[in-house]
Amino acid sequence: MNANYLTDPVILVIDTVSSLYILAVLLRFLLQWCGAPYYNPIAQFLVKVTHPPLRWLRRFVPAAGKIDTSSIVLMVVLQMTANFSILLLKGVALNVGALALLSLADLVSLLINVFIFAVFARAVMTWVNPGAYDAAAAVLASLTEPLLDLCRRMIPSFGGMDFSPMLALLFLQLAKMMLLPPLHQLASLVSF
Repeated sequence: MNANYLTDPVILVIDTVSSLYILAVLLRFLLQWCGAPYYNPIAQFLVKVTHPPLRWLRRFVPAAGKIDTSSIVLMVVLQMTANFSILLLKGVALNVGALALLSLADLVSLLINVFIFAVFARAVMTWVNPGAYDAAAAVLASLTEPLLDLCRRMIPSFGGMDFSPMLALLFLQLAKMMLLPPLHQLASLVSF
């Protein structure tokens, strides 16, 4: 029996479950950082899902002002554990430094992807149903407004058309292209 026959499904489950939970912790961190409404149903779901490990971790890792450092520590530990487990199942060994850099690259990629999706979804929602207010629209507005406001200051409005989402998406894609390759290259250098 082929070893991949057994390891590939296990890797898929580890990757899926860990990615979804890390996404939940990241979204909780971002919504808390940007001041999203606490009683939003989506925010409440994220708080309930992520509260048990964060409650325990906050005993040892205090917040740094507005930054919930325990969420950051939890994301890094979860990403490193998932990457270690997956690489172990694939038969690849990395030292702790390379594993940390690879995990940091994965978290930066996830962060940028969250903002890309949020900006795109918000733009589509304004085209499809402008002025509508629901839980998802409130979360998207809380996440994207600081970035879109910065982009609005860079380019003027042309006849009522808001081009800030396009500029934000361009900026996010450039950030992805500029940040991730050096982190992956550094991780490969450290692994030797």
